[in-house]
Parts: sequence; C-alpha cells; structure tokens
Amino acid sequence: MPKIIEMPKLSDTMTEGTLAKWTVTEGDLVTVGQTIADVETDKATMEMTSFFTGAIHKLVVKAGDKIPLGGPMAVVLEEGESAPSDLDEIIAKAAAAAVASKKPAPAAAAAGSPARKSAGVSVAGLILPLAPGYTRRSAAESNGIRIKASPLARKIAAELGVDLSRLAGTGPGGRIVRRDVDQAPTAGGRNGGAASSLPVIRPVAGPDDERITTSNMRNIIAERLLASKTQIPHFYLQLEVDAAPLMQFRAHLNSSNEKTSGNKYTVNDFVLKAVVAATQAQPSVNAAWDGDAVVKFKSVGLCVAIAVEDGLVTPVIKQAEKKTLLELSQIVKDFAVRAKNKKLTPEEFLGGTITVSNLGAYGIDQFAAIINPPQAAILSIGSIRHVPVVNDKGAVVAGQRMWIGLSGDHRVVDGAVAATWLAEFRKLIENPALMLV
Repeated sequence: MPKIIEMPKLSDTMTEGTLAKWTVTEGDLVTVGQTIADVETDKATMEMTSFFTGAIHKLVVKAGDKIPLGGPMAVVLEEGESAPSDLDEIIAKAAAAAVASKKPAPAAAAAGSPARKSAGVSVAGLILPLAPGYTRRSAAESNGIRIKASPLARKIAAELGVDLSRLAGTGPGGRIVRRDVDQAPTAGGRNGGAASSLPVIRPVAGPDDERITTSNMRNIIAERLLASKTQIPHFYLQLEVDAAPLMQFRAHLNSSNEKTSGNKYTVNDFVLKAVVAATQAQPSVNAAWDGDAVVKFKSVGLCVAIAVEDGLVTPVIKQAEKKTLLELSQIVKDFAVRAKNKKLTPEEFLGGTITVSNLGAYGIDQFAAIINPPQAAILSIGSIRHVPVVNDKGAVVAGQRMWIGLSGDHRVVDGAVAATWLAEFRKLIENPALMLV
C-alpha cells in the first residue's frame, strides 16, 4: 500500500504551507526523520522530514505550491512495491479531504431553491470536486456579465459571501485571484466585524512598478497586526531611564569575562532579565484576554522579536523566570543564529506571554510597538543616547538615556498597573546589580 506524505502542522497557527523546495527527487530512498523538503509556514521556513521509509515514487507538488494541512505532497513505496493503478484517485481523494477540512462548509442552499451544479478546483494539478452547494456563477454573471476569476477565488468568495462583481482583479489580465477575495470587505467573513464593512483602498500601480506576491509569513503578519490594532484596545506608556549604570555594569562584566573567555553580554540581555523580574513583581501584566475571562499565566513565556529576511519571528524563552542572565543571553544568541538559518522548531513559538521588541540597534530612539496577540503587553526598547542631563546638584553633566515604552491591552491591564510595572523595570535597569540577586 503506498504511503502518502502529507503537509504537517509545523506551527500552532498554521492552516497551510508553501513548498519552498524539495531536497529529494523521485526515486530517492528516504528514512523516517530524514529531511526531504523546506516548507514555508506562517512563522518561518522550516525543514520537513519524512514520516516513512522507502523510495520516493512521486512528488505530488512543486516548489511554490500552497498545500493545506493534511494535503498530499509525495508518495513513498516500500522496496519492491508497485504503484496501484488508482494512485491518482487516491491522491485526489486525499487532496479533496484536506481542502474540505481547511474551510468551513458553505451554508446550505435555501429550501426550495434549485440544486446547483458541482464544480471543480485544481490543487497540485488535480481536479477536485467542490463542496455541494458551491456555484461558479455570481449574481452579475447570472445577468450575462462575465467575470474573470480563478476557481479558488470563486470558491472562497462563495463561502464568505463576497460579490465578485465588486472586486478589481490583480491577477494576469485583471483576473480576480484569491488575494483579492481575502482582502475584500465582507459581512462577517474572515476580516469580520466593523472593519470588514470598510472599503479596501488599493494602490494604483504604473507600468514600471513591481507587484511582489507576499509569503505566508508576511500574510500572517499582516493579518495578526490588523487584528491586533482593530480588536485590542491599545494604550501606550513611555518613560526615559538612566542607562549609565547599566552600561558601566555591562562593560565591567564583559571586561572580566574576556579574561576567562566568558560570555559577552548585550544590552538586550539585561533588558530581558529586567522584563522577567518586573513581570514577577507585577504579574497582572503576564496575562491575556479570553472572551469573558482573563487568563493569568503562572510562568513567564518571554517572546524575543528577531528580524529575518521576510518579516519578524518571536521565539519564546519558556519559564524565563528560572533562567539566569547567562542562560537568557545564550538562548537569545542561539535563537538569532537559527532564525537566520530558518532552523527554529514549531515548539519554540509556543507559550509566549509577553514580548520584547528592541530597535535600539537600528538607531530608533523611541517607538510604540503593536501587541502580539493574544498577549496583553509588549515592551519597546529604543537606543541609548549620550545627552546632557541635570544631576541632583542642579549641574548639567553628560549622561546616557534610553526610552522604553509599554503597549498594553486595556481589557487586561490598567494604566496604574502598567505604570507600576514600568517603575519596577526602570529600578532594575538603573540598578543592574539587583538582577543578579
């Protein structure tokens, strides 16, 4: 019996993956756990391993194809096994089941309405039947107006109640494609709520302009940030801290470590340690909104924002309250290397409760970060600047200052609570030795 390798769930929010490349070819022998492909998810490009041992008989999809969870990707045969005559039918059924499980079933036709004809959609080169009740024709087409749209765009439009005649296609020759439907305003569709009733404002591209198809990661970033800014009532607090004690303490520590080939600490290492300590002192920030309740997390899942080629990833330091300054520093260094090499695992994105975004290295003095849902707070860290300051004696002296900001979900965190958290954080940054106590 042939073994079908299906698209696995490589991240907690993944609904489909894009095949970046195969690392095997048809005829290759593979074993369980062997890397066979690179798959782009909503978080990063990750290695995919084989679930079976045998020979790759057929690669069902090609680089660039989007495959829903459970969708067939390859067929493996055992040694000496021959492919059944109905292999294409087996693959088609598996693909149809994956498509059906990804999307909610469209509403049933109204009682007494005539039955609609079944249509098909091409997935990985196979023509698959669509769910009963689906129609390729919009209201405008019923009136004799021909609308150019891809089969997938028509299917999604039917499920979401989007009128194709109101959309401007961005595909070849003005064809309406999935992206156009995804971004269209609907009455309770995937964009949902009040924001879905707003018109979609599109750029006007000239003949010399380039339109670049976005990756899964970029699409998910766009969806998450839109949801965060439209669904979470943000509030922002900012304050300036004296960074001179931290810089002196860090320089002394690194100087001592150089003599023993020890770890070199960054400013961000101390920031992360201070975030964990401040969160333990004010645990109300370490929470999330859950509809009609607030979830308060016992442990600190510290998300570290790391810029990568096509966006931003936020791997999680789990149980960060149990980590020493050295352990936090080493974990983040490892995250950064593996994020650049696309080697982070799905499990490393789970369990985040608070996020740190540091743009100080890019010369940004201050900014307000967008909350990483479903968390209730994100800390923004600016650069450390040499500035004139007034000391306790009223004299103007050289100083070092750093702006920090906290974006909070007002459903979960009150302003006074956030202010208390920031005060604790400032105390630690201005007295860094306390972090080692």
